[in-house]
Amino acid sequence: MDPVADGQSADQAGIDTYLDTMPQLDASDLHMKVGSPITLRIGGTLRALDMPPVTAEQAEEFSYALLNQKQREQLEATGSVDLAHSTPKQSRVRVNVFYQRGVLSIAARYVSDSIPTFEELLLPGETLKKISKAESGLIIVAGATGSGKSTTLAAMINHINHTRKCHILTIEDPIEYIFKDDKAIVSQREIGIDSDSFDNALKYALRQDPDIILMGEMRDAETVATGLAAAETGHLVFGTLHTGSAPQVIGRLTDLFPGDKQAQMRKSLVFNLRAAICQKLLRCAKKNRSQVPAYEIMLCNPPIQKHIADGEDEKLHDIIKKSRHEGMISFTRCLYELVQKQLVTKQEALANAPNPNALESLFQGLDIE
Repeated sequence: MDPVADGQSADQAGIDTYLDTMPQLDASDLHMKVGSPITLRIGGTLRALDMPPVTAEQAEEFSYALLNQKQREQLEATGSVDLAHSTPKQSRVRVNVFYQRGVLSIAARYVSDSIPTFEELLLPGETLKKISKAESGLIIVAGATGSGKSTTLAAMINHINHTRKCHILTIEDPIEYIFKDDKAIVSQREIGIDSDSFDNALKYALRQDPDIILMGEMRDAETVATGLAAAETGHLVFGTLHTGSAPQVIGRLTDLFPGDKQAQMRKSLVFNLRAAICQKLLRCAKKNRSQVPAYEIMLCNPPIQKHIADGEDEKLHDIIKKSRHEGMISFTRCLYELVQKQLVTKQEALANAPNPNALESLFQGLDIE
């Protein structure tokens, strides 16, 4: 693959030329590293472009072309910086510029210029619409980096935007999707531009009269406490976590607090947590699609709340398994259904299953997940 047209060299092309190839080649990510050609992730697989290895001088030129003065200062002070960038051709990417082994590197993720619907994402629309109808409380979307959390959140926020008269406030680092007001008013604040820090943006959020707050990653006890305080005062709060399953959300949140405060934290989650959605992206078996989400959904019904209050997180999976009629689903069941729909191969499902033996049992007609 050679994205440089008309005989241009890499120096002449500039980083935007390579970023513009991402939608053309259906690439999710771009990596620039000194000593290697620029590489794209297409359908989950890394593929190097047909070009010479990037030099240290090119890496500096490409990196600084993306940064304003404040971002350059942050890069020099901390070794990395996050930002959103749009090319002249309107390709929009989320970028991390960072130092590795003393030279600059770039990791960029392509962001579509339109916000996909639940149906387009192959997510369970009826369940997510039901979750989005909550008037108050906390909703967590969990998963590893690159699992599609931001896109799922964008779909949920945009569904609310199209169906409810309210004020939605997002606090993002950086802004990824641009929302256009419909029934709702959507105010988007970007850290480093609209507020100097995440903590300050959260501190003043309630003074901006929001009904719904998208606060991004719940990274520490202060962030979680602020989000729960907003939920307790009648706001609907969306946040993200890095966990591998929906039940793990409970332990991850409580573990952010010292031991003497964990019981109170659990009590707050009993009253305020509405749902936990965990997801990962798998290679799709369909030729016209590169990835498909596998997901686990936990809705906070009375049995779930009781186990949270009693510290019995290990029992949450059993409730999820037994509550499919309410819209809950386990990763194992979801993977089984994706194979039945021929969206992923059996091999791909087993490789990503939290319990491959339980998934294999479903394929054999034994429900012992």
